[in-house]
Amino acid sequence: MILQGQIALVTGASRGIGRAIALSLSRAGAHVIVNYRGNQAAAGETLSAIEAQGGRGELCPFDIAEEAQVEAAVKNIVDRHQKIDILVNNAGVTADGLLMRMKPADWDQVIGINLKGTVLCTKAVSRVMIRQHSGRIVNLSSVVGQMGNVGQSLYAASKAGVIGFTKAVAREVASRGVTVNVVAPGFIETDMTQRLPEKLREEFLHAIPLGRFGTCDEVADMILFLAGPGAAYVTGQVFSINGGLYM
Repeated sequence: MILQGQIALVTGASRGIGRAIALSLSRAGAHVIVNYRGNQAAAGETLSAIEAQGGRGELCPFDIAEEAQVEAAVKNIVDRHQKIDILVNNAGVTADGLLMRMKPADWDQVIGINLKGTVLCTKAVSRVMIRQHSGRIVNLSSVVGQMGNVGQSLYAASKAGVIGFTKAVAREVASRGVTVNVVAPGFIETDMTQRLPEKLREEFLHAIPLGRFGTCDEVADMILFLAGPGAAYVTGQVFSINGGLYM
């Protein structure tokens, strides 16, 4: 129970990697704030799973791309719990397609959630952590932000931006005992990858040296390490979980 008594906010925690992160932090003793934007039923399933394993948590709906909502949510959390120890910026979206077919609305959505949302949540929570002189922030990027991918220029731009943002903020807050790191997953077994055509799945698997997709729990395990006491001297780093797809 290395996170016993700590308060953890996980954005986009209603399913997939976000749910696995929430459950992992809960098993380690954290009280998990389950953020979601629209799917209350799925978020409720995450909370039920936390409680079923003996953990504690609560739902916290807000749009991470709206600054007023972020600020209000963080204030409410601090008013009730007096602190926030861990922030995991997990929420993300894609709008895949060739650049020539990109619409302004696609850009606004992908950058708004993936990059702006990460910035807004980090800004609000880091203010709390600086006062505490302690805190762990973990941002989710992607292997696509490191190596690029055809048809994912918007997604790649947003996730590469997360890496640069993380390194800059890590330098800003290090003197106050706050660490900021990136986890960059490759192809992970989620609802999204399960919907891929079989031929495309085979092509991706062929390109991965370990010969398989990763699991949500494998990503969550890395985040648990970065959120815990064992990573006290780790900041500004990018941790790739991609089976060797990008080295």
